[in-house]
Amino acid sequence: MISTDSQLDFTGQDIYVGLDIGQKSWKTCILTKDFEHKTFTQPPNVEALVGYLHRQFPGARYLSVYEAGYFGFWIHDELQRRGVDNLVVHPADVPTTDKEKKNRNDRVDARKLARHRRNGDLKPLYVPSRTALEDRSLVRTRAQMVQKQTRCKNQIKGLLAFYGVTIPDEIVSKHWSRRYLQSLESLTFQRASGNQALTALLDELKHLRQTIAALTRQIRALSRGEPYRIPVVNLVSIPGISTLSAMILLTELAFRAYRCPANCRTFSSKTS
Repeated sequence: MISTDSQLDFTGQDIYVGLDIGQKSWKTCILTKDFEHKTFTQPPNVEALVGYLHRQFPGARYLSVYEAGYFGFWIHDELQRRGVDNLVVHPADVPTTDKEKKNRNDRVDARKLARHRRNGDLKPLYVPSRTALEDRSLVRTRAQMVQKQTRCKNQIKGLLAFYGVTIPDEIVSKHWSRRYLQSLESLTFQRASGNQALTALLDELKHLRQTIAALTRQIRALSRGEPYRIPVVNLVSIPGISTLSAMILLTELAFRAYRCPANCRTFSSKTS
């Protein structure tokens, strides 16, 4: 540290920041090369952190790290934009002592991350671009809607089975055709309350089918543009791979792997 005219100057020095990210606050640990400056709780925003670093360590190089999870990568993007060299790491890749495991809390986690950032022994995740993440969200949202549709169908079948209602075999459809849905709509229970329960489930199913159809159209349109057009054409030429399957592969695996630096690993957002 150099003091010029009573002003601090950390030019040429590295400051290491470990962040334990929370919804209402962040636990922050700041280390210099030789000692721990401070571990404290701060507001959950990048501006507060960067402002503090500039006030306390003007001119320094700031190196931060946090674990991938619920909050995704927007914090990383914002830190990078504000001049902080940030890493996002997989929680399971952070070396942890037995003592840290037994006494785990936000303060311990922040200190551990800052220490390993200083030691340089963390393997960063590949952080996709915002564009790639939003494309992936579209594909994942469709998959989530399909899961909801399956759950809704099971609720309808459960309701019918509970009251011993059967549908003629010649009408039953594995794929719930329009004819099958019409047969369900024509069913009547002994009371209006039973009819309303079935109607509510059928209305939800119709809405989910419309949503899935709209998302499917959007994904197909996305597949015809850059950067997906050529890779999709190549993938669908393989027997058994549809456009939807190709887009799942490209948004989840292929493009991420193509751009991943040699010293990083990929991370499934199932943990986030």
